[in-house]
Amino acid sequence: MAHQIATELGVRDEQVQATIALLDAGSTVPFIARYRKEVTGGLDDTQLRTLEERLRYLRELAERRGAILDAIRDQGKLTQELTEQINLADTKARLEDIYLPYKTKRRTRAQIAREAGLEPLADALLGDPSLDPVATAQSYVDSEKDVPDASSALDGARNILTERFGEDANLIGRLRERLWREGRMVSSVKKGAEEKGAKFADYFDFSEPLTKLPSHRILALFRGEKEGVLTLGIDPEPDTSPDSPADRAVTAYELAIATHFGISEQGRAADAWLLEAVRVSWRGRILLRLELDVRGRLREQAEEAAIAVFASNLRDLLLASPAGERTTLGLDPGLRTGTKVAVVDATGKVLAHDTIYPHAPHNKWQEALTRLDALVAAHGVDLVAIGNGTASRETDALAAELVALRPERKLTKVMVSEAGASVYSASAFASQELPELDVSIRGAVSIARRLQDPLAELVKIDPKSIGVGQYQHDLPDVSLSRALDAVVEDCVNGVGVDLNTASVPLLTRVSGIGSGLAESIVSHREANGPFASRAALKKVPRLGPKAFELCAGFLRVRGGKNPLDVSGVHPESYPLVDQIARASGTPVTELLGNTQTLSRVRAADFVSDSFGLPTVTDVLAELEKPGRDPRPLFTTATFAAGVNTVSDLRPGMILEGVVTNVAAFGAFVDVGVHQDGLVHISALSDKFVTNPRDVVKPGDVVRAKVMDVDVARKRISLSLRLDDEVGGEKKGARTPKPSTREDRRAPAGSARKAKAATPPANTAMAEALRAAGIRVE
Repeated sequence: MAHQIATELGVRDEQVQATIALLDAGSTVPFIARYRKEVTGGLDDTQLRTLEERLRYLRELAERRGAILDAIRDQGKLTQELTEQINLADTKARLEDIYLPYKTKRRTRAQIAREAGLEPLADALLGDPSLDPVATAQSYVDSEKDVPDASSALDGARNILTERFGEDANLIGRLRERLWREGRMVSSVKKGAEEKGAKFADYFDFSEPLTKLPSHRILALFRGEKEGVLTLGIDPEPDTSPDSPADRAVTAYELAIATHFGISEQGRAADAWLLEAVRVSWRGRILLRLELDVRGRLREQAEEAAIAVFASNLRDLLLASPAGERTTLGLDPGLRTGTKVAVVDATGKVLAHDTIYPHAPHNKWQEALTRLDALVAAHGVDLVAIGNGTASRETDALAAELVALRPERKLTKVMVSEAGASVYSASAFASQELPELDVSIRGAVSIARRLQDPLAELVKIDPKSIGVGQYQHDLPDVSLSRALDAVVEDCVNGVGVDLNTASVPLLTRVSGIGSGLAESIVSHREANGPFASRAALKKVPRLGPKAFELCAGFLRVRGGKNPLDVSGVHPESYPLVDQIARASGTPVTELLGNTQTLSRVRAADFVSDSFGLPTVTDVLAELEKPGRDPRPLFTTATFAAGVNTVSDLRPGMILEGVVTNVAAFGAFVDVGVHQDGLVHISALSDKFVTNPRDVVKPGDVVRAKVMDVDVARKRISLSLRLDDEVGGEKKGARTPKPSTREDRRAPAGSARKAKAATPPANTAMAEALRAAGIRVE
C-alpha cells in the first residue's frame, strides 16, 4: 500500500510509511506538514492531503477485498488463481468485476437453466461449433425439468452463455475502457419539455465524446435528466452517422466478445446460434451494465472536479484580506423590513444596533442618515460593511452620503458578501453568542465581523452554506464535507489563532482540538481570565499531552509571558531558539524580527539529533517575521457611480468589480448591479487559459469590460481583456460549446457550424448555472 502511494506521488516509500505512521498515531495534516518535515522528508500539505485520501481509498479497497475473499471461501469456490486475481485488483471496479459471478443474486434465467441440467449443452456448443444445435439439444429435452422441446433447451443454454459472457472480469474490463475511450454522451429533450427546460437548451440535441466532457457539463446533463427535461444515453460508437443503422449486424464490441470466447462465423452448424448469444449478451446485458458503470464514472469524475472547484474557492474566500481590528458598522440591507444596523468594536464585540428605513416603501432617508451619523460619531467607526443582497446598491448610496457627510472621519465603505449570514443568524451558536439580539440583527453583526476577519467569522458557518461552488446541491454530502473541512482546517492553521479571543467554532478547527476541547478552552478562559502562555493550556481539563503537541504551534498568545508564544515556533523548539539567542548574544525578546542578526545565523550550525535542517530553517524564518499573517493586504473595489442596475450597463463600459466565484468555464464578477457578470474562460487573458484559477480567484479586485447585456434575462458578458472590441470577434476567443449530433454531420461553413461557434457566455449556459445554484441572477 505504501509503495503504491509512493509511486503515485513520485516520492520515496519511507516518506509514505512515516506519514502513515503519524496519521495513524492521530497527527493532523497541518501539524505533519509544518512540524514533522524531517520525518516525512518535506512532504507539503497538498501531497499529504492526497496521500491521506489515497490511503483511505486503498484501505476501503483492502477491506472490501477481505470481505470478498471470505464470501467466496464460504462458498467453497476460492482457488489459488482466483485469490491472486482478487489480491491484484487495484480498483473497486475491477474487484467487483471478479466477484460478480460469485455474488449472491436473485434466481436468474441462467440459474434456472443450470438447475434443468442445460449447462453441458451450452459447453458442448461453445466447445464444438460444428455440432448441430437442434440435434444436440434433443437429448436435453425433459418435460419434468420444464424443458419441453429442443427450442426451450437452446434458449436455456443461451441464457447460460449470456450470463457467462457478461461475468468475465477481464473481458468486461476491456469493454468498459473501450466504451470510455470511444463512446459518446448523447441527450435529447423530452417531448413537451422544451419550454420548462429552456435553461437546458444547449443539450436538447447534444452529443460529445465521454473523454471530452467537462465536469460542469456532465452535472448539467444529469441535472436536466433529474428534472425530467432531458433523456440521456451512451452511444458506444465513436462516430455514428445516419447512414450506419443502430442495429448493424455486428458491432466492434460484439466482435470483441466473440473473439474472446473463440466464436466466429465459419459456416459451421452452431456459429449463427453462438453469434446470436453474443449479440443478446452485449445488447441485453453487458451494454446496460457498462452504461451504468460509465455514467457512474462520469458522475464521480464531475463530482471530484466540482468539489475541487468548491474547495479552491472556499480557500480563497477564507484567506481573503482582513480589514483588521477596526471599529465597523455593519449594514444588512432591506426594503420593507428595514436595514439592520450593528456596530462592533475592534474585537468584534457588539456596541450598538438599530433598524433604519431609508428605502421604499418607508423612504425615511434623512432620518436613517442622521441615525447612522450619530452611531459613527458615538463609537468612532472606521469601516462600513454593506451586505450585497437585496437593496445593497441603494444602501451603498446611503453609505456614500454618510462618508461624504463627515470627510474628516475618513470612513471606508465596503460591499461584503452576505452568503451564509442568515444561516449563521439562525444557528445555535449565534443564539449562544448573541442571545440578546434578534435574528435579523445578528446578520448585520456577522457582516461587520466578516469584513474585519473573514476567516474568524466564516468558520462559524457550514462551508456548504457559503455558496462558492458549482452544482453543489448535486454533490455527495460526505465527500464534499470532508474536502471542505480539510480546506477550513488548513486555512485556520495556516493563519494561526489568537488563543484569548478565538470563538469555539474557530478553536474547533485548530489541529488537535475538537468541539469538546474548544468549549473547555473557552470555559477555562472565561472562568480564569486570559491565558498568560501556551503552557497554561495544559491546565485545561481533558487537554492532554498529545492534544497540546498538535495544537500549541497554531495558537497565539499576544502580550504573554513568553515572547515566542506569539509566533509560529512550536514550544518543542523553544530550546532551539534559546541556543540561537545565546550563540548570537541577543536576548530572545530582541531576536524576534531582528533581520540583521538573524541573517548572520547559519542554520547548519544548529542541526542536531533533536532538530533537523528543515526545522531550524523554519524557526529562523518565523523569528524573522513572528506571527506574520499570510493573507494579502486589505483592498476594496470602487463601484461606478450611477451604475446601479443591469439596465444601467452599456457595452464598452469598463468597470471595477470583485470576483465572487470561479468555475471551470470562467469567473463571475460583481460590478455592483445586483447581478454577477460572467467572464468566460476565453476572455480572462490574452494567453490561452486552461484553468481560470490561474488568472483570478474569489475576492480579487479586477477591471472588466462590458461586452454584452441582456436586460430581460439579466445576463452580463464581461471580458478582462480591455482591448476586446464590443460586437466583434474576441481576440483569441475559444469556442468550446458542445456540438449537436446534426452539427457533426453538417458541412463546413454551414449555418449549423456557425451556430456552434456562439460563445457559451451568450447562450442558455447561464440558465443552467442558475439552476446549479451559482450566482447568475
